[in-house]
Amino acid sequence: MDDTPALLTRIADALDRLAPPAPTPADWLAHPAYVWDGTAARAVPVLEAPALALMQGIDQQKAAVVANVARLSHGAAAHDMLLWGSRGMGKSALLRAATLAAQQALPGSLALVQATPDAGLARLFTLLRGIERRFLVFLDDLGFDSGDADAARKLRSWLEGGVEARPANVRLAVTSNRRAIVERHTSEQDDPINPRDAVDDKLALADRFGLSLGFHACSQDDYLAIIAGYAAHHALDWEASDALEWSKRRGGRSGRVAWQYVNELAGRAGRAI
Repeated sequence: MDDTPALLTRIADALDRLAPPAPTPADWLAHPAYVWDGTAARAVPVLEAPALALMQGIDQQKAAVVANVARLSHGAAAHDMLLWGSRGMGKSALLRAATLAAQQALPGSLALVQATPDAGLARLFTLLRGIERRFLVFLDDLGFDSGDADAARKLRSWLEGGVEARPANVRLAVTSNRRAIVERHTSEQDDPINPRDAVDDKLALADRFGLSLGFHACSQDDYLAIIAGYAAHHALDWEASDALEWSKRRGGRSGRVAWQYVNELAGRAGRAI
């Protein structure tokens, strides 16, 4: 008697027991934020963000982002956003803080979804399209090398113009150290054959964002003002000379360096913040 079918069945059953269970589909209405890995979403039950009032030295950028995110949360017309410029100046933190403020003003209206451009954005858009909620899809620290033109063009198509463009209840928010996002070189200006074509192609992605905001290096006054705000909020004593010495050792002034100094102050005081 041939026992092969029964043996194969037992092997298949054993493999099923060893295989990890399929991930539970995300409840897109239940959480303030999610992380998308290309195939599934992981819920983030608490969205951590600094208080807007503590974000100093970027007042114009803060007002524009907060207003745009509030529009999205209310279902009004809103822009895709590009936040570009100096590292450590609060681009990502501002997006989280503006989203949190919109959620507090209108609970359940909006969620933040962190993703990457090469991780199944088309699938994500398909899932979000049918959800009765607004979403801000967040691409952090984005930059394309000059040889990565295909990925940049795909993102351009998703933003506007393509048949798989992001749905009406979704807006994209991108942070980048480069204004054009795509790497550029001075040699573009030296090409004798229609150099404007090359420049236009690399700027085309940045042009798709209705709101483009630059974040620039911290002045000394702004740097000290950021520290003063955080130190007052956390009741920490500090000296301007010590704060400036800290920035020199860190090689520059920024909101990130200011926060690291405040963290140092708390550690010296034996406190958690």
